[in-house]
Amino acid sequence: MKDTDHFSDLIEPYTRKWKFILLCVISALALSFLYLRYANYEYHAKATIKIKDDKSQNKLPEISSLQNYGLFSNDKNNVLDEIEIIKSRNLIKSVVKDLKFNVQMFVEGRVQAHEVYVNKPLNINFSITDSILHKIDTTFNIKINSSKDFYIKGLDEETDNDGALYDFGESVPTTFGDIIITPNIGQYATKIGSKIKIKVSPLNGITSHYKNKLQIETNELSSIIKLSINDNVRQKGELFLDKLIEKYNEDVVNDKEMVVKTTSDFINNRLEIVSRELGQVDLTAEDIQQEKKLTDLATQSNLMLRNERENESKIIEVANQIQLIDYMNDHLSESIDASDLLPANIGIGDDNIAQVTKRHNELVQERNRLLKYSSEKNPTVVNLTNQINQLKTNLSQSLSSIRSSNEITYNNLLSENARISSQIYSAPEKQREFRDIKRQQDIKESLYLYLLEKREESAITHGVSSPNAKIVDKAFASSKPVSPKKVIIILAALILGFSAPIGLIYLMNLLDTKVHTAKDVKKEIDVPFIGDIPRSNKRAQLINKVDYSPKAEAFRMVRTNIDFMLKSIDNRAKTIFVTSTTSKEGKSHTSINLALSLSFSEKKVLLIETDIRVPKATNYLNVKNEIGLTNYISDPHLTLKDVIKNLEGNEFLDVIPSGVIPPNPAELLMSDRMQELFDDIKNKYDYIIVDTAAVGLVTDTMLIGHHADLFIYVVRANYIDKRQLHLAESIYNEKRLPNMTILLNAVNQKKGNGYGYGYGKNPNKRKWWKFS
Repeated sequence: MKDTDHFSDLIEPYTRKWKFILLCVISALALSFLYLRYANYEYHAKATIKIKDDKSQNKLPEISSLQNYGLFSNDKNNVLDEIEIIKSRNLIKSVVKDLKFNVQMFVEGRVQAHEVYVNKPLNINFSITDSILHKIDTTFNIKINSSKDFYIKGLDEETDNDGALYDFGESVPTTFGDIIITPNIGQYATKIGSKIKIKVSPLNGITSHYKNKLQIETNELSSIIKLSINDNVRQKGELFLDKLIEKYNEDVVNDKEMVVKTTSDFINNRLEIVSRELGQVDLTAEDIQQEKKLTDLATQSNLMLRNERENESKIIEVANQIQLIDYMNDHLSESIDASDLLPANIGIGDDNIAQVTKRHNELVQERNRLLKYSSEKNPTVVNLTNQINQLKTNLSQSLSSIRSSNEITYNNLLSENARISSQIYSAPEKQREFRDIKRQQDIKESLYLYLLEKREESAITHGVSSPNAKIVDKAFASSKPVSPKKVIIILAALILGFSAPIGLIYLMNLLDTKVHTAKDVKKEIDVPFIGDIPRSNKRAQLINKVDYSPKAEAFRMVRTNIDFMLKSIDNRAKTIFVTSTTSKEGKSHTSINLALSLSFSEKKVLLIETDIRVPKATNYLNVKNEIGLTNYISDPHLTLKDVIKNLEGNEFLDVIPSGVIPPNPAELLMSDRMQELFDDIKNKYDYIIVDTAAVGLVTDTMLIGHHADLFIYVVRANYIDKRQLHLAESIYNEKRLPNMTILLNAVNQKKGNGYGYGYGKNPNKRKWWKFS
């Protein structure tokens, strides 16, 4: 039972305020439903794409070298780079611009206005350019007057309440240019009387809004990218994601085609030069044949030795390499800008040249892409520029080295060819001259055919360029809003509705140091408890003879307890002193009502007011205080009859008022006349009630306390601090006041304190929402 009682003590402060807690819960739920009714709901749209690997999508293996210019490589870092590009401001800005998200239309409903993007009731055309429209920040309202005209408000401050009246299709002048408004027809036609709000926002602000809301996720070592966004209009979320993927793919394809176009332009320029050179060689050969009359060369072919044929083949190959190196050097000298690409894989027989060229183009491509979103002062761009320049220098040095090596080889081959030619001295001089021209003709023709082949491959590559982002799942928006979540909002309201009042009650109880109940008194000090008195209103300060109020019953209970404690005294008056820790705790109130309660039992009672510093008892009883206790003590000629006054209407109650307030109250109470006073009256009354001063303020009570048979120490509920009770405990333990008891005054019965005296309507009933 002890644990049960303890638990009930813990929950009692909350159960007593159950109506307040219930009101808070209902209020929180009402606010949550009100919030849900007027909240802007958001729908979740998501899409999934896969980043393709350029190497895996080559359709023509023989031209793979021209298709290795994508934006990706096969590592995680490149996927993360593409995520940064997807959520770049420029890309999102182009999406918002194409979808015209900066012009919003809201249609008023029964609850609130909702945005309409698909199947708008009105069409608005602006006469201004996009560059101006994208900087405007304005809002205006339209009210449909009929199927032919409408009111517009917010563009001209001088119009009346409805706004200016215009016909549909009529040009409406504004501060930023004319606009033309036309209605929709059919199923989504404009309704007469409907109100529409048009909001035009700066493009940069809308771009920032969507950039912040866009969410992109990817798993480690995966090329799958998940895009998602929340929007108040579910169609806008879907359209935004689809358009974003489309714009991203366009950007990727454009970058790929730029590299292919650079290579194609280089090949075409080389073809023009080689074509001219080949034409000149053909004309020279023709002239020699006509001049030297060389028509039957087949009969002289047997004079060629196998070594000469092999040597000439090598000469052609080396000369071809030297020519290609010269072309590459010419292009490298003309490419002075770090953003210029180099032709790749043009036939130079050195793997290092091909790798350096490929690396150079990759760095140029990466630098050009970064410049779309930053400036040349960007540290990354500066670093790439330095790397590109260094690669060009290395490439130039490598080409020079290779050319020198090929020239040496070529000269050696020529020497060998001269040696072979000298061995065939019998060959006609004319044929030797023609052979030289024929060799040049073969070199030019071989180079020309090679470049034609590369041009065709480049054209094919240009036609098969594909986007890098494969759509796995198109954008799809949830049919139900994801924010705010009704269940969570209602649950949060319930939790808040319960926790807020409970926390408030707990905090108030935690900070409350006042004495409220008899339990508080008994918990703090171990002093006999004689009873508690309920709080009463000011109009019912004194109890009556026929009185069934809680206060009257409480004093009857105290009267019974006093008789029990003083039952051994029967041959003289029972002297009861009433004191307290401080003022305003109800000493005088307790003394008077206790004296009245005793007198109503037809016991002879004397009430003495010894609180001569601040007397109050006489004010309660309407007794004149001209002559009293202080006069009796200071004037030996006065007798008890002179100072004792009978209470009008009560023959059993006499009063000795305090008298004139003296300058030395403590010394006056130490007089021998006090002892004579108590000796004289103890045999004339059944009870002597003494209203004394507060022991926590003055020593007056201690000076006369030895005359008491019983001390009632009054503690006022909801007034005195619990820490002040230790004064009463100290006095009790030190036995400074004889037979000391505690009485709790002004108990609030509404809180469930006290014993619930009385049978009638509670006069202290308070409003249920009040805390105390």
